[in-house]
Parts: sequence; structure tokens; C-alpha cells
Amino acid sequence: MTNRSTAPILDIRDLEISRGDTTILSGVSWRVEANQHWTLLGPNGCGKTSLLSALTGYLTPTDGTVSVLGETFGESDWRELRKHVGIVSSSIRQMMNDSEPALQSVVSGKYAMIDFWGHVTAADKRRALAVLRDVEAAHLADRPWLFLSQGERQRILIGRALMAPVRLLILDEPCTGLDPLAREHFLKFLQRLALRPKGPRLVLVTHHVEEIIPAMSHVLLLKKGRVEAAGPKAKVLTSAALSKVFGATIALSKQRGRYHLSVRAIKGRKAA
Repeated sequence: MTNRSTAPILDIRDLEISRGDTTILSGVSWRVEANQHWTLLGPNGCGKTSLLSALTGYLTPTDGTVSVLGETFGESDWRELRKHVGIVSSSIRQMMNDSEPALQSVVSGKYAMIDFWGHVTAADKRRALAVLRDVEAAHLADRPWLFLSQGERQRILIGRALMAPVRLLILDEPCTGLDPLAREHFLKFLQRLALRPKGPRLVLVTHHVEEIIPAMSHVLLLKKGRVEAAGPKAKVLTSAALSKVFGATIALSKQRGRYHLSVRAIKGRKAA
């Protein structure tokens, strides 16, 4: 058996997912090492959600292999493995109980339960309070979900994911619904989280280069279910590569460690 302490965080090889006559993902290979933070970038419909569903065991591959934290899909108990993989997504956010206090929402992550109905033990409370401090949200412990801002909700969901001993944290478009100021506060928080020596490895899923924080070391570009490019951020994230992925003439710039994108022309159309 693979030594989980030395195994890559993710090791996906020749992944294919087809449903009927439709090929969703084809020939996808992706390896995430223990010292890397990755951004998964691509346009709507490129297969990002299907790839996430495959690596978390919610979508069965047609072909290829998916290994997460040293365990291979089909050979391991994925229900147990999910306890070490935190996910923050809009689907979870929409299912939360409006009246549930933030502390209880965080506790629910330990039991992989939404709308927690169990008894909060003293040990769970201590751990949840420590997690809330870690995500810089201790002051929100007693505040109901209904009265949290979008940015606060994202931090609580990250805390919920960290309540279990996760080694991988997947952030599926975490800035959706945030206003510009809230987005910047949240991204600065993510930067601090990514730099923690014992923190989880991050996979940030987005279609906005502006959300790629400096700590993200690698980028995977996905187009029409295939990997267009994958590797170190400085090598992969170029105007030419983004132009190919998004089907437009794109100019990429960088200032103070952050990226900015402008569309010069859309293929098949004249520039304004």
C-alpha cells in the first residue's frame, strides 16, 4: 500500500468520463504534490465540476485512475477518505439552516452533516472555537447563518471543512456573490491560510484570474474536457494560453503579485 505521508495529494491518470454519447472529460492527467497549491481555471462548461465530482467519488470514471491522498478510487472506502478532503461550494452554502449558529455549523463538519441536530460536546465546542479563531471568525460563533455576510459564510464553510483533519481543501468558485471589497478581504484571508506551514493544500476553482492569489503555485487550464496546460503558474498562465482556452484575444498583466485580464477581441468578431 502507498505510504499516504509521501503520496501525492492528487494523482489522476488518463481520466475519461462519458455518459451516453457525450464525452465530458477525456485523457485528463493531473498530479498535485504535497508542497503545491493549484488553481483550476477554464470557461463555463469545460468540465471543472465533473472533474471535482470524480476526485471526490461522486462521479464514477469511465476509464482511467483517480488517487487522492494515496488511496485509489475503486480500491478504498471513499466515504472515509472524504473526511480528509474539505469542500467549499455554493451547493453546500445553499443547504445551510438559516437559524443555525456559526459554531454549530463548524461542528457539523466533523460529522459530515448539514443542519446539525446532534449534541455539541464540550470537546467539539473547544475544537470549533479554535477553528473559528484559525479562520479569523471567532467573533461570529453565536451569529445565525441568516445574519452572516457572504464573505463571513465562506469563512464559516472553510472552518466547517477544517473541523475534520483535512489535507486537501477544494474551493469551488468561493468568491461567487462577493462584492469587490468582500472579495479582496476574503482573498487576503486565503493567502494567509495558504501560507500556514501545516495548513491543507488548496485547489482553487475559478474562471477569474484576478482571484489567483500569490500563494497558488500551479495552474491547470481545462478546455472542452481536456487539459490544455498544467504546471507552474509562471509557465502556464500566459496571454497565449488563456487566449486559446477562452477563444478570444486576451492580454494578461500582473501587478503586485496579482493577475488582471483584458479581452482585446473575440474570435469571429471584430474588435470594438
